[in-house]
Amino acid sequence: MTVRTVDAPPATPATLTLTPLGPHFGARVEGLDLATATDEELLAVRAALVDRKVLFFGDQDLDEDTQVALGRRIGELTVSHPVIEGVDEAHPEIYALDSADNGFADVWHTDVTFMPRPPLGSILRAVVLPPTGGDTSWADSQLAYDSLSAPVRDLVDRLTAVHDGTREFGYYLAQRRGGRGNVWEDEAVTRLEPVEHPVVRVHPETGRKGIFVNPGFTSHVLGVSEAESRAILDLLYAHLTKPEHIVRHRWSVGDVAMWDNRSTSHYANRDYGTARRVMHRITLRGDRPFGPAHPFQVAGSA
Repeated sequence: MTVRTVDAPPATPATLTLTPLGPHFGARVEGLDLATATDEELLAVRAALVDRKVLFFGDQDLDEDTQVALGRRIGELTVSHPVIEGVDEAHPEIYALDSADNGFADVWHTDVTFMPRPPLGSILRAVVLPPTGGDTSWADSQLAYDSLSAPVRDLVDRLTAVHDGTREFGYYLAQRRGGRGNVWEDEAVTRLEPVEHPVVRVHPETGRKGIFVNPGFTSHVLGVSEAESRAILDLLYAHLTKPEHIVRHRWSVGDVAMWDNRSTSHYANRDYGTARRVMHRITLRGDRPFGPAHPFQVAGSA
């Protein structure tokens, strides 16, 4: 008897209940249990992530195992960080941002842009929260780009910037890790070499442009003077973080946030004194950023 295997049809995204946090940016996903979500529901989450850029899920009951399992269902996970170890040997994918161990993120940044292929996105859950404070804000880099004047857009479309992780993590790598970081993108990290990325990134799934520089890791713009570089970056940072480009989240126990690292920057308030704040983050493997000046095909286009 001959048995013929028929490929299953592709999954169709389920319908999510979203509460928008702004006209185009951010949303709360209502009534979805991430630990038991179906493939169709997670497909819808993935689509909503690209569209709304940052999503919030309340009343979740994730632990280290279920957080990692969730990430693997949405994309390919990286290790915790190019330099910093995972939370424990069983969970090398989890980066513990612990305020008791200088785990702060109180500068606007896009995660790991100092590597050639920064993460696609991140999934963050609250583990220990201070009694007050510790909110996180996200900025929509695509909305910010769209609201630049046309002459400024024309200028920044042509620019390239250098991103350097040594300012933030060089001492940690040298002193606490002895120059031996993690394996990132299949290569052992032994030093943090500066990398070049376009100032404007074209999103690989939508083709939309977004500002892709950040105060945390961008050192300078290539091909201009130091004064011009500083002026261009200061202009972009001030514009990116205008209130109309931002959503802010006040954390509660059980909250999970998920964001598209290719179209956002974020900032964690350090306003809780000596209280402890612990967040666990996993990141999804990304691709090399491309800008308007580079030929490239948007995923799914003809």
